[in-house]
Amino acid sequence: MKIFYTDGACSGNPGPGGWAVVLLSDNIEQRKWGGFQDKTTNNRMELTAVIEALKSLNTAEPASIFTDSEYVRKGITEWLHNWKARNWRTAGKKPVKNRDLWELLDSLNHKEIRWNYVAGHSGNRHNEECDRIARQFIKTRIPWAIIQ
Repeated sequence: MKIFYTDGACSGNPGPGGWAVVLLSDNIEQRKWGGFQDKTTNNRMELTAVIEALKSLNTAEPASIFTDSEYVRKGITEWLHNWKARNWRTAGKKPVKNRDLWELLDSLNHKEIRWNYVAGHSGNRHNEECDRIARQFIKTRIPWAIIQ
């Protein structure tokens, strides 16, 4: 099973942002990639990171995603069903922010994906590596690249 760590970062919110993915196999980092977007938000970068991880999977391929974003984890596992039932409105009847990315994430998600939360900046080496890579993309402003 593929294991992905994902992270997004933003310098200002909104502001320039970066995202990163680290793919593990047998607890060894196999591949790292990420990208940059100008004029974005931290939540959009968090969503982009998990979307880019899922894009690398084959249809229905099992995977485990680790994110330090409760917004992403709860959104995909708890809130999404109700947003769709309410025609993309929150419980407070406001439009769901980042709907375009939520719809894309929903189309990539499947029952073989395990969604996990890891506390950010808590010493998890793979999460820390994702954060470092995402912030590096903000500095370099490279739109997309494979690191390893």
